[in-house]
Amino acid sequence: MRVHEVVVEGLPVWLDAARLLGDGEWRFNARSDGTVQAIARLEQPAAADLDARLRGVGLGGHKLAVRVVPALPRDAVRAARTADARRRRDATPGFTRRGNQLDDEARISLTPEPLADALAAELVASGAHSVLDLCAGAGGNAIAFARAGLRVVAVERDAARLALLAHNARVYAVDAQIERVCGDAIEAARERSADVLFIDPPWGADYDRARTSVDALPPLREVLDVVRARATERGKGEAFGRVIAKVPPSFDVASVPGATARAVFGAASGDARRVKMLIVAVG
Repeated sequence: MRVHEVVVEGLPVWLDAARLLGDGEWRFNARSDGTVQAIARLEQPAAADLDARLRGVGLGGHKLAVRVVPALPRDAVRAARTADARRRRDATPGFTRRGNQLDDEARISLTPEPLADALAAELVASGAHSVLDLCAGAGGNAIAFARAGLRVVAVERDAARLALLAHNARVYAVDAQIERVCGDAIEAARERSADVLFIDPPWGADYDRARTSVDALPPLREVLDVVRARATERGKGEAFGRVIAKVPPSFDVASVPGATARAVFGAASGDARRVKMLIVAVG
């Protein structure tokens, strides 16, 4: 079996790179731009698979670059890309209960149920009791928060989408645990308080897969500005104990001063080595 040297550039330092890259004796080198370089020698099928999985992927504001030496033959590249496309069909599910309702936006942006449940469990373990969920959409995260026992205020400016959230909350029998607000996320951040402020700004299907900044995800910057202003005016931590955002994998964490990030991988076999989103903690 032919062996290739594979070099991956642009990995964020906070990423679980071994999970992304998969099997292999990887060597990791810190780069001057703050990213990490990974090098391994892989047999041809593994090298082609990695090249297919990481093609066009951006993480943390850097587009990954994959170099394979010697170059992969075309038939190996085609086979790997076909296999990757098939694998993507087995993705982590959105809602798992029958009867849920989604619009086109929710079908794209809904946090997969196992990942939403894991985040909710993490918040409970940290001592949180209440969540202000901004840009709540069809309710993927709000429902997970409520099922974990958190008090939830879900804010969504689209009345039709808020109605979807109400319906889905009834499907999961947590309608009574979620206060629904049809209104503006910025205003809610200015007026409300909670242990956790969570915001999932809409990405849409056409977000930049290479690099996405805070300004590409309204109203994220505006909400963060309001949170900082409240902390300055009333004493840090009074309004919100934690502020976290769900953002695309390509989000440039450096575009939010003081932010830290972690990558969330899929839970199904088809996306277990794929970063589904970043959870960014602010402040």
